[in-house]
Amino acid sequence: MLHPDFWNDQQAAQTVISEANGLKDQVNEFNELNDSLENLELTYELVKEENDAELFAEMEDELLQLTGRLNQFELQLLLSEEYDKNNAILELHPGAGGTESQDWGSMLLRMYTRWAEKKGFKVETLDYLPGDEAGIKSVTLSIKGHNAYGYLKAEKGVHRLVRISPFDSSGRRHTSFVSCEVMPELNDDIQIEVRTEDLKIDTYRATGAGGQHINTTDSAVRITHLPTGVVVQCQSERSQIKNREAAMKMLKAKLYQREIERQEQELLEIRGEQKEIGWGSQIRSYVFHPYSMVKDHRTSTESGNVQAVMDGELDQFINAYLRSRIS
Repeated sequence: MLHPDFWNDQQAAQTVISEANGLKDQVNEFNELNDSLENLELTYELVKEENDAELFAEMEDELLQLTGRLNQFELQLLLSEEYDKNNAILELHPGAGGTESQDWGSMLLRMYTRWAEKKGFKVETLDYLPGDEAGIKSVTLSIKGHNAYGYLKAEKGVHRLVRISPFDSSGRRHTSFVSCEVMPELNDDIQIEVRTEDLKIDTYRATGAGGQHINTTDSAVRITHLPTGVVVQCQSERSQIKNREAAMKMLKAKLYQREIERQEQELLEIRGEQKEIGWGSQIRSYVFHPYSMVKDHRTSTESGNVQAVMDGELDQFINAYLRSRIS
């Protein structure tokens, strides 16, 4: 950062600064944890000498707090895969089920937005397609913050809802599914080959909320990658050029994710394992009726506080999944 040419490339400079701030935060947290441990050891010596019940209760409380902080710090250190520190692109796609599934999609949109805000991450809506009566048909979010992808990669998969549908006049129980896709936002220095002749680019008028320019110009952009059939679209910016740039970033991220999944599938075949893909392979179930429970099927982590989970309290599920990958 002290190099005289450091600011010549503004984007590269910001990337370095972000990485440096992340490292500084880790060092500062380590030093604070070390200080807390030393204070706890002193308290322990006093408890042994004085046998004070109030001091013992205070020590227990400090120990619980320190243990929680240590677990969280360890988890941050485990986010060391190549793109864990990157921003994330998150997409939600409701499955079959019409309005009920689309409403479930909007509930998950709110859940992830709340989670990101609690983390101090910035959330930007890149594309939004509203449902016919309620909810969403699809949504694409950019979630910006240190380790955003590292955390959110735990959410990739199918999310299942069981509840009494408010859209069913007979009051019957419904099961709905929404697919969540998560990709790292790739920097310009990541080389993903995309040939111009392999692209089909369409422009159209934006459909979501976004001010006076909505529905007045063909600013929204849809890009189809012909060899793979991958489609991305962006309508968050006023400028067609900026939407095209954002859509190209999304396309590269999707193509990168496809390559990673292809490599993982090859490894699974080598190991002789079977990995089911489809609506039946949900990673998590959210049951509102006949009882209240959220259960992650990969780690068996459960929570009876459904409302807290829907308000963005996801860390217990994310942490359990990330730890399971290295255990």
